[in-house]
Order: sequence, then C-alpha cells, then structure tokens
Amino acid sequence: MEQNYRLDDQVGYILRLVSQRHSTIFQSGEVHGLTATQFAALIRIEENGTCSQNQLGRLSAMDAATIKGVVDRLAKKGLVAFAPDPRDKRRTMISLTQKAMGIMPDLHACGHRITAETLACLTSKEQDTLLKILGKMT
Repeated sequence: MEQNYRLDDQVGYILRLVSQRHSTIFQSGEVHGLTATQFAALIRIEENGTCSQNQLGRLSAMDAATIKGVVDRLAKKGLVAFAPDPRDKRRTMISLTQKAMGIMPDLHACGHRITAETLACLTSKEQDTLLKILGKMT
C-alpha cells in the first residue's frame, strides 16, 4: 500500500513555492520597471543578437501571444527596435536600442543579486547541485 499523499512532499508544489518566492524577490528589486518576462527577453536579445519575434519566443520559452505582448511593451519603453529582415521582408527583426544597451550592465547586476537572494539559504555546493538538477529537468 502507498504511503499517505502529502502535498508538502510533491515536486510540483515545492517548485511552485520556490517560483513564488523567486518572483517576490524579483518584484521587490529595482529592475528598471521590467517584468521577469521582459527582463528575460532583453537578456536573450543581448545574448543572441537581433532576432525575429518567433525566435525570441523560443529562446525565452514564451508562446507567440506572450512574446508579442512582451515585445510590444518593451518597444513602448524604448528598449527594442524593429527592422525588416533583409532576407525576408515579411519578417520583422528585433534588436536592442541604445537605451537598452545602456541599462544592460545594471540588469546583469540585478539578475545576479536576485539569483543570490533566491539561493541564499543554500551552501555554494548545494546551489551548484540544484542548478544542475533543475537544468536536467528542462
């Protein structure tokens, strides 16, 4: 017979609690008024260079509707620019603006600080192990 089901022992529940804690930490830090999804999109553009909205969605693990809203809001903030793809005029390419490039060092620092605070209850070795295990689960 299976032992009693305890919600506190379930991976999905634990991951949700950790995700909520991380979100709270992210939202409490000054990240230039960006949401976590906007932050991720900017970092992915910086890492990968100019890309299409579809590619950015894949790189950022966002569906088409979500990435469109994220990109539109980043454009309103003056952080991304649009240009036609020189190889396919039907496709629009997205790049960082000078304004975005100017805040990237601070975004990196914010990201490091948020990660450090999220993982602060773990030893350095535990942090490395957790990140490796979570990486295997994606």
